[in-house]
Amino acid sequence: MRRYSVLALLRESLTGHRGWERAWEDATPKSEYDVVIIGGGGHGLATAYYLAGQHGITNIAVLEKGWIGGGNTGRNTTIVRSNYLWDESARLYDHAVKLWEGLTDDLNYNVMFSQRGVLNLAHTLGDVREGQRRVNALQLNGVDSEWLDTAAVKRFCPPLDVGAHARYPVLGGTLQRRAGTARHDAVAWGYARAASARGVDIIQNCEVTGLVRDGARVTAIDTSRGRIRAGKVGMAVAGHSSVLADMAGFRLPVESHTLQALVSEPIKPVLDCVVMSNAVHVYVSQSDKGELVIGAGIDEYLSYAQRGSFPVIEHQMGALLALFPSFSRLRMLRSWGGTVDISPDASPIIGRTPIDNLYINCGWGTGGFKATPGSGHVFAHTIARGEPHPLAAPFALDRFTSGRLIDEHGAAAVAH
Repeated sequence: MRRYSVLALLRESLTGHRGWERAWEDATPKSEYDVVIIGGGGHGLATAYYLAGQHGITNIAVLEKGWIGGGNTGRNTTIVRSNYLWDESARLYDHAVKLWEGLTDDLNYNVMFSQRGVLNLAHTLGDVREGQRRVNALQLNGVDSEWLDTAAVKRFCPPLDVGAHARYPVLGGTLQRRAGTARHDAVAWGYARAASARGVDIIQNCEVTGLVRDGARVTAIDTSRGRIRAGKVGMAVAGHSSVLADMAGFRLPVESHTLQALVSEPIKPVLDCVVMSNAVHVYVSQSDKGELVIGAGIDEYLSYAQRGSFPVIEHQMGALLALFPSFSRLRMLRSWGGTVDISPDASPIIGRTPIDNLYINCGWGTGGFKATPGSGHVFAHTIARGEPHPLAAPFALDRFTSGRLIDEHGAAAVAH
């Protein structure tokens, strides 16, 4: 990687980065690929990276209708954790956390993964019982988790109001110390650069307009930049999964909703962990720039919009101040929204579709970012071998007809 002097950096800032070294090659589409991945977010890029690096498939294209990282990868709250209730989920998400722990070295790109811990608060006796149940389940699966009483919660997060007169009394909380945050755009850029170095064509501003079938088999993709033939096709387009499935001629059991978040003005470091509360319905962390990153639940209406609504923001602010009254004088800077796809059991769908050679990776709902490396790893295995990775097998599409659901609505926490 080229190193730039201070003068060179100044010159580039004044010339629009014309001499800036490209992190990855912005490829021109070829007429045919062995594998085409639709979606240039974290999941799609990670899939291509592992296909090339671990399965020897290098004739790959990643198609992105906009720019790399411009979808949900750049529109989330950067939280990484694996404290999920059911065995199948805990194993899949902890596989992702283990990959996160070595991802900077693997990609040779600093993704700024910070294992600062995720604290889930308990405000009622029901919360306490559910939290302790979750701790026990996670420990049985070999995933780190512990229960903190009120005093321990206060020691771990001093700004939190746990006083006797708090509107929502804090009776304790669960803590996963290996959890934390990562830099979302660095993840997209790191995977894009590493995949490109392995021969993957990354094609931006290339919108898919149709999927071409020969009987029950997908043979090509129509795009805004022409038709591309493909041996196999993988879809990783989050909230637009049902749109592409409709192009292919089948239906997905997912709904698309807007998930929004916002950040405050930057302040000095005051919060060195992630705090979440289901009952109060807010979660918050502090970025490396000093901004408080604040999120809550989805907007209930169905939408493909990447913008939110004021009532959700108002609710988030009220919930935040109930936990952290000291934040009351902060000004909010900006908000954003992402389009997420949610399945009936709040768990992802990974695997084959009713169409031959068409594979789907969707339904992550509000938990897609944290799963990025694990999702890409198991999806690449599934595409390359034509059979599910053992960790992905329980998340096949046919579970909605067999009834083998993995209900993670509770473990999805507030939303993220």
